[in-house]
Amino acid sequence: MSLSVLSRKEKEKVIRRLLIQAPPGEFVNAFDDLCLLIRDEKLMHHQGECAGHQHCQKYCVPLCIDGNPVLLSHHNVMGDFRFFDYQSKLSFRFDLLQNQLRDIQSHGIIRNETEYLRSVVLCALKLYVNDHYPNGNCNVLRKTVKTKEFLIACIEDHSYDNGDCWNGLWKSKWIFQVNPFLTQVTGRIFVQAHFFRCVNLHVEISKDLKESLEVVNQAQLALSFARLVEEQENKFQASVLEELQELSNEALRKILRRDLPVTRTLIDWQRILSDLNLVMYPKLGYVIYSRSVLCNWII
Repeated sequence: MSLSVLSRKEKEKVIRRLLIQAPPGEFVNAFDDLCLLIRDEKLMHHQGECAGHQHCQKYCVPLCIDGNPVLLSHHNVMGDFRFFDYQSKLSFRFDLLQNQLRDIQSHGIIRNETEYLRSVVLCALKLYVNDHYPNGNCNVLRKTVKTKEFLIACIEDHSYDNGDCWNGLWKSKWIFQVNPFLTQVTGRIFVQAHFFRCVNLHVEISKDLKESLEVVNQAQLALSFARLVEEQENKFQASVLEELQELSNEALRKILRRDLPVTRTLIDWQRILSDLNLVMYPKLGYVIYSRSVLCNWII
């Protein structure tokens, strides 16, 4: 169905769905392509703002405020398309299309033991991220749910290279409650890769985890938490590499490429053309050329 026959609400739904499906690092590209099709600047700007806000939360888009990395997620959303950063104590809107902070406001936070623990955990997590990620970012947030205090640690690293036709993202999230003796850590590791040279290949891998940590003091908890994250992410990486090695070239060929019949006989193209009364040598050359390219691609 042509977009011209859709109602405005239907257009909004289609645009938002397509933008939300954009892989990490490709939101602006998807937006620009849709602008060429829709040709409605006001509609695209509004839907781009809404979908961009969701995209930032979904993929932990990193920013830098006052020299400190900030990861955007649904845990630091304040409403009205605003985010809050505990490190700088600022709330703001973020325009993903222009890559700009807007409407920045200052906010105070309560200085208590949980805030001190958040700072200690962040320091321990930064040491781990700096040792294991080429361009990694991390952040630790606080959240209160029914008088219970939680810390949420987020890690993100990515490599976006449209010139080489591939993009990749690694992110993880870890949540634990501030308890006096024992706490349970809930984690989720997520990897997404998009390869778009010759084929359009999307790979998504995720794993949910639950572990327990003893709580002696704040310094011990921060170090134990960082070691737990390192251990679990190393195990996850090793298992992913093992799975990828099992997908040999032959296996990938069977999954991603269709089989062509192999007759092991010469094809008399001239006879075929004569039978069809098609004496068109340029067309014949095109067929042979296309077949050779296809065979080379399969091999």
